[in-house]
Amino acid sequence: MRRDDLLDSRMAWLRLCVIVALSTIGGVGMWSVVVTLPYVQAEFGISRGAASVPYTLTMLGFGAGGILMGRLTDRFGPMKPLLGATLMLTVGYILASLAPTLAAYTLAQGLLIGMLGASAAFAPLVAEASLWFRRRRGVAVAIAASGNYLAGAVWPPILSWLIGAHGWRTAHLIVGVLCLATMAPLALLLRVRAPGSQGSGMPGDGNEAQSFGLSRAGLTVVLSAAGIACCVAMAMPQVHIVAYCGDLGYGVARGAEMLSLMLACGIVSRLASGLIADRIGGLRTLLLGSVLQGLALSLFLFFDGLVSLYTLSALFGLVQGGIVPSYAVIVRESFPASEAGTRVGIVLMATLVGMAFGGWLSGVIFDATGSYAAAFLNGVVWNMANVLIVVSLLMRSRSRLITT
Repeated sequence: MRRDDLLDSRMAWLRLCVIVALSTIGGVGMWSVVVTLPYVQAEFGISRGAASVPYTLTMLGFGAGGILMGRLTDRFGPMKPLLGATLMLTVGYILASLAPTLAAYTLAQGLLIGMLGASAAFAPLVAEASLWFRRRRGVAVAIAASGNYLAGAVWPPILSWLIGAHGWRTAHLIVGVLCLATMAPLALLLRVRAPGSQGSGMPGDGNEAQSFGLSRAGLTVVLSAAGIACCVAMAMPQVHIVAYCGDLGYGVARGAEMLSLMLACGIVSRLASGLIADRIGGLRTLLLGSVLQGLALSLFLFFDGLVSLYTLSALFGLVQGGIVPSYAVIVRESFPASEAGTRVGIVLMATLVGMAFGGWLSGVIFDATGSYAAAFLNGVVWNMANVLIVVSLLMRSRSRLITT
């Protein structure tokens, strides 16, 4: 079969299903630490800011691992990195369940679960999906990225139940065993290399970094800065909604339900953003999502009732879910296929740095002020910075188009 015949083919869609399954299972590495946060804080007798450190280092490890796994995927394909990551994820959860101190728990989360484990199930797989599609690339990338949010919708209630029934340590042990039993067989289904993955690009692919008047490195830096800004804002509700509900007296179980609802609605947003990106491009889709995220985030400053928080969680998910996949679409519109894993890994690492920094900063602001009001306001300011960066890229693109 010719390379062009594989693009948008039945095989491509079947691989996409496997990618979503792997991302959903491996994505537990991002969300278990959020659900466990109040339990870890209580067991080790630490502040909210200190309890947020494992999440922060997990996200930083997840981001750095995304670049490492992206480079390995560019070179060897996705199967081998995924098999190694599955082993690390399993070992990480087992060690986390046995951690005698916060430092040991944080090391297991950041290094094994985040950097060497779950990272292989996000950015490299999003890049891998983009290599198998041309006409429906935006939709394919959005679907692949939805696995991460599907993990956020599925795992929090499961983990909440496991922790309630067996404690957080036993819950971690169970998760580690489940990852090994499910991810290893799925990884073996991705043996075939993507069409064009070892060449300079696919027919019809552009190298459009210069359309912004920037070098490839320059565009990567600008997109990374935008990713940090938008995800500092995104982190406030996603990281602290469970603890926030506990502080308001609604209970952490209610918060876990809100997080699950937020991320389930984020899946809808991601799929819709893929359809939109196929029509108007990744950059304009990113701008739309960022503006709507800022508006939704600002509403948390005015409403904190139980029904209101459920409503706002759903709304926030519906408007912000398409932001991160838009970066992957922009990268694939602007760089050749042979760099997909590495470039997507770098830019998505920046979004995770934003999530990590935003999660930690919100905890520090809470400790300093005694409430989350200032933390929500901080998120709105960072979101405005992201909008300004994206608008500047659009203006540069239009300016270059007019002059040529």
